Amino acid sequence: MDKERLVVIGNGMAGVKCVEEIYRREPGRYLITIFGNEPRPNYNRILLSKVLQGDSSMEEIVINDWSWYEERGIRLFTGETVGSIHPEAKYIETLSGLRADYDALIIATGSSAFIPPITGIQKQGVIAFRNIDDCNTMMAYASKYRKAAVIGGGLLGLEAARGLLNLGMETDVIHNAPYLMNRQLDRTSAELLRKELESQGMRFLLGKDTESIVGRSRAKGIRFTTGATLDADLIVVSVGIRPNVELARGCGIYTNRAIVVDDYMRTSISDIYAVGECAEHRGIAYGLVAPLYEQGKVLARQLCGEQPEPYEGSVPYAQLKVSGVEVFSVGAIGEDEADTAIQHYDGMRGTYKKVTMKNGKVAGAILFGDTIESTALLNLVKRGAPVAELSSAQGSAGASSGMDDIVAEMPERETVCACNAVSKGAIMCAVIEEGMQTTEQVRDCTKASSSCGGCKPVVAAIVQYALKHGSAARAAAPPICGCTNLNHEQLKEEIAAGGYLSRKETLLALGWSRPEGCERCVDAVRYYVSLNGGAYEEEFASKERVSHITSGLAVNIATSEDAAGGADEEARLLGAELYRAGEGAFFPSPHLRAAVASGLNKPAGVLVHDIGITGSPAGWEIYAAGHAENPVKQGQLLAIVDSSEEALTLAKACLQLYREQAEYGEPTWKWLERIGILDIREALFDWDYRTALAGRLSGKKTDRAALEERAGERLCTH
Repeated sequence: MDKERLVVIGNGMAGVKCVEEIYRREPGRYLITIFGNEPRPNYNRILLSKVLQGDSSMEEIVINDWSWYEERGIRLFTGETVGSIHPEAKYIETLSGLRADYDALIIATGSSAFIPPITGIQKQGVIAFRNIDDCNTMMAYASKYRKAAVIGGGLLGLEAARGLLNLGMETDVIHNAPYLMNRQLDRTSAELLRKELESQGMRFLLGKDTESIVGRSRAKGIRFTTGATLDADLIVVSVGIRPNVELARGCGIYTNRAIVVDDYMRTSISDIYAVGECAEHRGIAYGLVAPLYEQGKVLARQLCGEQPEPYEGSVPYAQLKVSGVEVFSVGAIGEDEADTAIQHYDGMRGTYKKVTMKNGKVAGAILFGDTIESTALLNLVKRGAPVAELSSAQGSAGASSGMDDIVAEMPERETVCACNAVSKGAIMCAVIEEGMQTTEQVRDCTKASSSCGGCKPVVAAIVQYALKHGSAARAAAPPICGCTNLNHEQLKEEIAAGGYLSRKETLLALGWSRPEGCERCVDAVRYYVSLNGGAYEEEFASKERVSHITSGLAVNIATSEDAAGGADEEARLLGAELYRAGEGAFFPSPHLRAAVASGLNKPAGVLVHDIGITGSPAGWEIYAAGHAENPVKQGQLLAIVDSSEEALTLAKACLQLYREQAEYGEPTWKWLERIGILDIREALFDWDYRTALAGRLSGKKTDRAALEERAGERLCTH
């Protein structure tokens, strides 16, 4: 069968990230063609400042070299600018006359440097700082001239200035605001940054507006609105970016500031998508790596037909190293935006921390000099967590022992590298199980810190923690109760390894401090023993105790009354089979409920049940982890399948996966939030694993009727 044709306009980070995800999921689905206007493969634009500063070579910032495209059969045309899109005929054409037909088109044209309307701004010697060519120009000027000026005191401007200093140029930074990085920092942290950069040789003119570039044939300096002038042989403009939308606008795609897209990155014209800095989602055009990568992943799943979760926007944050100084900023940080909850300055260590609050919730944060807490604070801001969750211990964190405490308290599934979705657990695994010894090795193994590099301090702290504590470092979860030092996961592993088949045997073998256990642990032990093939009946003295253990699955079936055949009959049979599959099986949480509806208009409450199945025009939709009571949770879509048989298998597999992964007492919605919908889907999309899970639900459940009968017999004998 012929492959579908996918054309990508733009060889930058966002577009190629989307291609990477598509190839990883369905490598044979598309014939992929990429057009890039630079004469080189995909590289990390964020690390250009590292090249200027001498920390990286050009080769080291390449993300995907020439061989990467060749090995995957991707056609790459470099040095080619796409001049027109023809949506009706579905082809694009480059300025050189190349033509490429498409079935799906991704516009990933990125952005260009914003050039303010300053008199003389087009003169020779005035450049932007956006690509490798700009780096080469700056290096060439540094070999001939001594004085440079940077217009713009934001992140990129400061990084350019640091690079020019490294190249041996005297460098002044002109900024029209009263303090540096005024969008990410407050006055206190900005003043700390200014003093540090001045100690490195940088000079600043703050609160200055540029009127014109002076010089006849080429730039010789800057004149300010006050009439004062500044000599400069090279002027770098870094005052913001402008999304590249002309190509899209020219073919009739709806644009605003950028190309307007929906929650699935679709533009106003069918089969044309946009991603990255050129895309505007819900009124926002993002310029940071993490949101662009999130967009790319959603689009990849959309193009692979996976019915992805919609992209609902991102919480922008900056985690970076400015000329050797670690800085983190997220959320509302201005005095007019939120109130200060925590403010801590350590003059000896040169660190600063500020956390803000609004309406009793964590609203923003700034870290300067020590960003080890950045991941935890980012998650608090994303969740809109109550201020009460701010630990008093955080205020004094930062010393070596404090870092260990922070890493130890960090959940295994907490995302550390937002750009590449790498969790703490993945980093720990790379060190403990894969033998990685350095942050660089972990970066190459997991991609953590390989994009913007802002998370590198946290990654380094986790690597050091894993090296220091070894396998014991993974035991961060608290124990089940005071009877033992084991947490839920460790208890399950110990029972499986020891082959224990009863509660008494387990407690004795594992050295429980209370021989009979306590209310918090006794049922958890029984449950995990049952997963290992052990029996419950030894443990009960009455039928009442049997009913206390969570068992069975209630199923609500909604069909048309008196209807026979078709989807209604399939729904009734599916519901009955699902009930039989769960009958007698013990689950981690009580009162497990499922709903089966023959159609979308049947009131079964599919989205607020632990398992929900409904017929639809596309087939059968399967949802998981809904909850009808406080807190109300909407079920997450697992998949859409063609037949009711497939729907039953998938639902049974999901229930068994929940049985095996959840902690005792953990409802399905908490399990899904802890494990993550993507990981659950990936497990269930493995056909062999899915079939095995469904079989285990039927083959390893405890017969409830027989259990009650045995319990009754025991009562008679006593």
